[in-house]
Amino acid sequence: MNFIYYILRYLQTIMSNKKPTIPKGMRDFTSEVMFRRNYIFETVRLAFERYSYTPIQTPAMENIETLMGKYGDEGDRLIFKILNSGDYFSKANFDNSTTSKSLTKQISEKALRYDLTVPFARFVVQNRNDIAFPFKRYQMQNVWRADRPQKGRYREFYQCDADVIGTDSLLCEVELVQLYDDVFSQLRIPNVDICINNRKVLNGMVELMGATDSFEDIVLTLDKLSTIGLKKTKEELLAKGVRPDSFSILDTFLSTKNISDLSSLLSQSEAGKKGLQELQFVINNITDLGLQSANLVFDITLARGLNYYTGCILEVKANDVQIGSIGGGGRYDDLTSNFGLKDISGVGISFGIDRIYLVMEELGLFPKDIDLSTKVMFANFGEKESQFCLPLLKQLRDNGISSELYPKSDKMKKQMTYANNKGVQFVVLVGENEMESGVLTVKEMNTGLQNNSNITDLIKQLS
Repeated sequence: MNFIYYILRYLQTIMSNKKPTIPKGMRDFTSEVMFRRNYIFETVRLAFERYSYTPIQTPAMENIETLMGKYGDEGDRLIFKILNSGDYFSKANFDNSTTSKSLTKQISEKALRYDLTVPFARFVVQNRNDIAFPFKRYQMQNVWRADRPQKGRYREFYQCDADVIGTDSLLCEVELVQLYDDVFSQLRIPNVDICINNRKVLNGMVELMGATDSFEDIVLTLDKLSTIGLKKTKEELLAKGVRPDSFSILDTFLSTKNISDLSSLLSQSEAGKKGLQELQFVINNITDLGLQSANLVFDITLARGLNYYTGCILEVKANDVQIGSIGGGGRYDDLTSNFGLKDISGVGISFGIDRIYLVMEELGLFPKDIDLSTKVMFANFGEKESQFCLPLLKQLRDNGISSELYPKSDKMKKQMTYANNKGVQFVVLVGENEMESGVLTVKEMNTGLQNNSNITDLIKQLS
């Protein structure tokens, strides 16, 4: 018994000394990182609003039937399911035919959202009497995917989406390409390619391959082409039942670099010809308008594996950093029909904020001054002095200058160390002389230089 007692005490000690952790694929963000992330968010948000998109939010949790079946089998497997409340297990029925899939239906009715587009379609249907079509919305929120974590791929991450729903006008695609270009120009990310293709063109290719029944399998596999290579892509297609004699057609399409070459290839496919017309409309308009810094690139290999895309598809790459796409989107003609509202076409794009952050960090593109949380700190010399500083502090804040008063009259070395560690730009010293004269002693932390200033002049200097 003594032996067991000591073992239990030992295990208890180990557990009590165990460091706290977070789940894989989730992250904490320091203040320094959040200032930089907020810089990206603000740049994207202002661009959305310049283009007349209006904000909405949807809940982190959706009914599971809202999400399932919209992303293909691969996407469905990555949805985080939430267990029902209470004693969910006692209400489940088990027999020899029970599978993990059938069990999930009994014990989970809700899930974390996988993206922002499907919840947006649900939102549109539920609020269709209160919104004016075409409806332009933007949304900036977390999404969750039960994916394998790696660089640039997390289980919780942020998406910033802009969508237009209620019109099939290709002018929306033109605008969204411009929006991408605008944001990446504002962020000063160089060498950006906005890749474009059309799912109808892929439909035409698959039709000519004689593999229409395998369209979704082919698209999902093509979506991984840049990662796994052509040889592995063909092996996967063979495993999915695609005939090897159709690969000559596939090779012909994949070797196509110019959109003009598609005309003869797709002459026997009505869907393909329609997709080609849509592509040419968008590309011709963007060519006429010009882009600030990004390049619009036709890419026949671009597939976008999500089931709901039906027309033009887009994907953005930062060529100077090996990280995958930093944005993507496309046209979806019938997504709202899943929720009972037919014939409502939409198109949208998404910014991958987490990958954009990594690109900007690697290229050193963040402005240096965005990391500063406090511009002015008043040192604390005691109760009388701190009372004198409070109205001065209010004046600074009323003028939009970030400022604080050190909370206790600790030793000056401790206060200065705090200011230095926090990156405070200026420390204001207020003692007996400063209170009598109204002239403040201001120390610039970067240089160590001190000068005198009244509060009015200090506000003018820092504004």
